[in-house]
Amino acid sequence: DKALSSDKFTLVAPFPPGGPIDTLARVLAEGLAKRYNQTGVVDNAPGAAGNIGMDKVKRAKPDGHTLLVIPAGNLTINPTLMPKFPFSIEKDFTAVTMLATTPNVLVAHPGTGLKSVEDLVKAAKAKPDSLSYGSPGELFKSQAGVDILHVAYKGTAPALNDVLGGTIPMMFSNLPAVLPHLQNGRLVALGVTDAKRSPSAPDIPTFTEQGVPGVEIPSWYSLLAPAGMPPEVAEQLARDAQEILAQPDVAERLKGQGLVRWDLRTGAFGQHIQDETARWAKVIKARGIKME
Repeated sequence: DKALSSDKFTLVAPFPPGGPIDTLARVLAEGLAKRYNQTGVVDNAPGAAGNIGMDKVKRAKPDGHTLLVIPAGNLTINPTLMPKFPFSIEKDFTAVTMLATTPNVLVAHPGTGLKSVEDLVKAAKAKPDSLSYGSPGELFKSQAGVDILHVAYKGTAPALNDVLGGTIPMMFSNLPAVLPHLQNGRLVALGVTDAKRSPSAPDIPTFTEQGVPGVEIPSWYSLLAPAGMPPEVAEQLARDAQEILAQPDVAERLKGQGLVRWDLRTGAFGQHIQDETARWAKVIKARGIKME
């Protein structure tokens, strides 16, 4: 009853080492290697906003030897945002399982004097377009009814450097990237974009608690395989991955990164990807958001 038959399998992480994708890929590689008595390899294959790693997996055999650990945006936002997105998520990949979720958090440089979402809304309404932020916060702008200048960055790291240096006042980021800076006081958290507070940072209130409902944009990370994988193999991989992530030591390791396990498998997970893609397509088209 082994999903994998040869003696080695590869987890492709299409982003540089460090960060949630890398952590999850390594946790799974270790756990699955023990289960299948095989060698698990993590292949960090960054480039083209994740498309290079995705392409490797798309072209692989669907036998369970090549798997993809990927963030939500690549599956649900990029298909609409990228003018020449080279994949059909539904036709080129098998949805295996969701892995983990983390809230996005709006953080500011301490020099701004901002302490909460309410402070920000007040400041933005008093002086429209006087504030700027990095990263994709379009949904917040429409829900809060404020105009804040969006500064586009190619990734979290360069935007984060600019907020830490005071070049831009604030940004939306996934929690793992900013957690250390919140703990040492170099950044201030204004609110988390999730339905409830995060167990990794329970002192940060949600946007809804602060009077801006509807800004629920968690980041999530998932496991995909090439298209054509037999359903029973996908189901076993999903089951094994979830059991690994549920182990107390693994859960603790994830919590330290701001991650919480999310158990949503195969068909239900595939449906979730479709629903989220449709939701983001509406936002992107309604607001005329372009890839910069």
